[in-house]
Amino acid sequence: MVDLRHHGDVEARGMLDLAVNVYDGPRPGWLTAALRASLDEVGAYPDPTLARRAVAAHHGRAEDDVLVTAGAAEAFTLVARLHAWRRPVVVHPQFTEPHAALEQAGHVVTEVVLREPFVLDPALVPEDADLVVLGNPTNPTGVLHPAATLSALRAPGRLVVVDEAFMDCVPGEPDSLAGVPLDGLVVLRSLTKHWGIPGIRAGYVVGDPRAIAGLARAQTPWSVGTTAAAAVIACLTPQASQEARSRAEQLQDWREHLEKGLADLGIHHLASAASFVLARAGTGVHAALRKQGIAVRRADTFPGLDDSWVRIAVRPPDTTDILLAALRS
Repeated sequence: MVDLRHHGDVEARGMLDLAVNVYDGPRPGWLTAALRASLDEVGAYPDPTLARRAVAAHHGRAEDDVLVTAGAAEAFTLVARLHAWRRPVVVHPQFTEPHAALEQAGHVVTEVVLREPFVLDPALVPEDADLVVLGNPTNPTGVLHPAATLSALRAPGRLVVVDEAFMDCVPGEPDSLAGVPLDGLVVLRSLTKHWGIPGIRAGYVVGDPRAIAGLARAQTPWSVGTTAAAAVIACLTPQASQEARSRAEQLQDWREHLEKGLADLGIHHLASAASFVLARAGTGVHAALRKQGIAVRRADTFPGLDDSWVRIAVRPPDTTDILLAALRS
C-alpha cells in the first residue's frame, strides 16, 4: 500500500523547492491585474459562463463540450462519481489523485503498471475496462504519449480520461487531444502550474458532451470561484497563448540543463516532455538531500516506482546547479 494522497507540496515547506512542479518565474502583470479586478465581483455568486466560452473558443469546441472546474482535482472527483464503474483502470506510474478519488467513491481500481521506459501499449488495458485514466505528459515519468495511441484506447461503453495538466509544457502541444472531438474521450487541463497560481484552483474539462453533461450534474454549485473563473479567461487570450509557448520553450532549456547535469553525474534519468525529470538517484538520496535543505519529490508513492527514484522539478540553471552540487557531494 502507498499513500496515494502524498503530494510534493508537503515536501517543499521550508526547503529549496525542487519538488513542486510550478513554473519558477514571475506572474505576468496581465494575470495579476485580472485577479485583482475579479475581487470587485466577489459580492455576487460566481458564474463561470464567460470562462466556459473562453475555453470553448481557445480549443475550437462547442460550449457543451466544456466544464470549468476548481482545478483538475475537482474533475477527478467528478469522474469518479459519474458512474458505478464496473472496471475502472488507472495507468501507472502517474499522478495518484484520480486513483485516490475512485477509491474514495467506493470503486475497486485495476492498476495497469507500466515498466520502464513507461510507454503505453494499449493492449495492456483490459478489454472490459469501462473507464481508463492516464496522464499526458505523464506525471512523474515525463513521457509524452502520441495522440493516436491514446485515441486507440477508446471502445464502446468506455470513457477515456486524459490528464493534460502538463501539456502546456510542450511547445505547440502537438499531441494534445483537447481540440479533437471524439466520442468517449474527455481531457482535463490545469492552469495553476504553468502560470504559478496553485492557490487559485483553476482548470477545466473538454470532451464528449454526454460525459461533460454528467460531470456538470455532479458538480457542487458555485465550486468555481469568481477569481478562478477570471484566471481561466485571462490565461486563454491570444496574448497568454503566446506567452505560454515562450514559457514552454524556456522550460525546455532549463530541463536540458538539468538532464545534462544528471548525465554528467552518471545518474540514470528519463527524457521528459514536462516540467520535471524522473531520475533513479538511488536509495537514500531523497533523505540525504533533505538534510542539505533541498526538496525533491519522493517517488515511492507512485505505484510502479520505489525509493530509488525521485522526481526533480525543472528550475532555472542557478537553482539546478545547487541541486547538482549537492548530488555531486
